Amino acid sequence: MKILPFKYLLCLAVITVGLTCQAWAQRSIPENQPLTKEQQSIIPIAAYTAKGDLQRLKSALNKGLDAGLTVNETKEAIVHLYAYCGFPRSIRGLQTLMTVLDERKAKGINDAWGPEASPITDERSKYERGKETLGELTGAPQDGPKSGYAAFSPEIEVFLKEHLFADIFERDVLSYPERELVTISVLSSIGGVEPMLRGHFNICLNVGFSPGQLKQFVGIIASTVGKREAKAAQAVLDEVLKASKAE
Repeated sequence: MKILPFKYLLCLAVITVGLTCQAWAQRSIPENQPLTKEQQSIIPIAAYTAKGDLQRLKSALNKGLDAGLTVNETKEAIVHLYAYCGFPRSIRGLQTLMTVLDERKAKGINDAWGPEASPITDERSKYERGKETLGELTGAPQDGPKSGYAAFSPEIEVFLKEHLFADIFERDVLSYPERELVTISVLSSIGGVEPMLRGHFNICLNVGFSPGQLKQFVGIIASTVGKREAKAAQAVLDEVLKASKAE
């Protein structure tokens, strides 16, 4: 029997671990395991910021900090969402967070700031790093020919990979699942972007959220943002879950 060299065995082990981790992410969450308190808190914070409902945002920020979100996690969620709803909404959200922190400090509440983002040491181009990140999120290779909007407007495809999936997603203050939770909260609350919401629901499944947790997410949208937005999000989620069962 031929003995494979160690370096080949090591490569096989790495590949096996990678496939195992991906499968674990997709199947390990029990259907009845709810979102954590912190995850539940992120949803209205992102949604109210995206809609510009600053009064309700103040209440959601207080509840999120009380639930255990650090200042840096909260700030990072608000920064992240500008890629989906614009700088004006994000900046107003940050200004509201500053007000909330000042009010809490005046009451003697000293909120934990939590870790800052780690330095980026990867020396590859941002485009290559972003392409790899998007591949991890979607579970699909990113080397095929460009199509759709990416072919029509190659510059925006570059901006997405270099900025959104490198500059932003590489910041480890929030995990990939937490960033996706922010994203679907924004997309559900602003409406009219169902194809993007469909794609990000699929990413949520790929990074470890269970169907039950995504149904719970829609329930939180219904109770915070509104029934119309939740109904639209539920319709998209139903399509995604039906397609995932058929695969």
